[in-house]
Amino acid sequence: MKTYRLLLLLICVFNFSHRAEGQNKNKNIIIAPGAEVIKLAGDFSFTEGPAADRKGNVYFTDQPNNRIMVWTIEGKLETFMQPAGRANGLFFDKDGNLWACADEKNELWKISPDKKIEIIVQKYNNAVFNGPNDLWIAPGGGIYFTDPFYRRTWWDHTERPQDKQCVYFLPPGRKEPIRIIDDLVQPNGIIGTPDGKILYVADIGDKKTWKYIINSDGTVSGKTLFCEMGSDGMTIDNKGNLYLTGNGVTVFDRSGNRILNIPVPEKWTANVCFGGKDRKTLFITASTGLYAIKTKVKGVY
Repeated sequence: MKTYRLLLLLICVFNFSHRAEGQNKNKNIIIAPGAEVIKLAGDFSFTEGPAADRKGNVYFTDQPNNRIMVWTIEGKLETFMQPAGRANGLFFDKDGNLWACADEKNELWKISPDKKIEIIVQKYNNAVFNGPNDLWIAPGGGIYFTDPFYRRTWWDHTERPQDKQCVYFLPPGRKEPIRIIDDLVQPNGIIGTPDGKILYVADIGDKKTWKYIINSDGTVSGKTLFCEMGSDGMTIDNKGNLYLTGNGVTVFDRSGNRILNIPVPEKWTANVCFGGKDRKTLFITASTGLYAIKTKVKGVY
């Protein structure tokens, strides 16, 4: 009996050591030497939607306080816009416009560099959206966004306006979105590859992330399970690794293999993006704080 227990103990020690060795090896691939997660700013209500402009300044939302903040490449925290339509997910287009999932009235906004707001999308099938949450802009200018339902205290309605929680595509220059994915439980995080060929969608309600082929008309096909993990937000690096959020930041390679978890000292990690002058800093919005860690890999957005 003692020999059996000793054998089990040795197996557990070996497995723990093997996992730790693998984690350290993968960390060295992703994270810059000696880098650790640092807190840049705090005292927010709930941070979301980080997006970097061309210079590397990182914009993010503090949704309950109805504002869009910016962490500059000089290391300063500034308020970009307040009120801000209860903005959630953000993304920059090639012309420097900041697109926002404006949750206050469930709209999709385009904000020009001089802060002029244009409401692009308001309804689908004559009903308001559930709550546009996160978005990605493809190389050709088409916009993909998720529309889950989370009840907000600032809404008058309490029921879901749409019949389903779906993913939509807005063709370039159009104002009528197309519903392209309607079989997920609660789609949330979304990102595509820089060549515009692959779309990733996290179904946070089903704890899965799916991979799709983007067709020439902007629709998607070839639904494939990428990993058994959902996500609030996500980003991608120049090696094709995918970064999912929730319990810290979990990194998967392009084949869907989990390679690393980056712990963050908050209960919930909402979203991530790469920023800074060289796009080699991973910025993390996590509940009440904004965090960052230096990386070896480089962001593509």
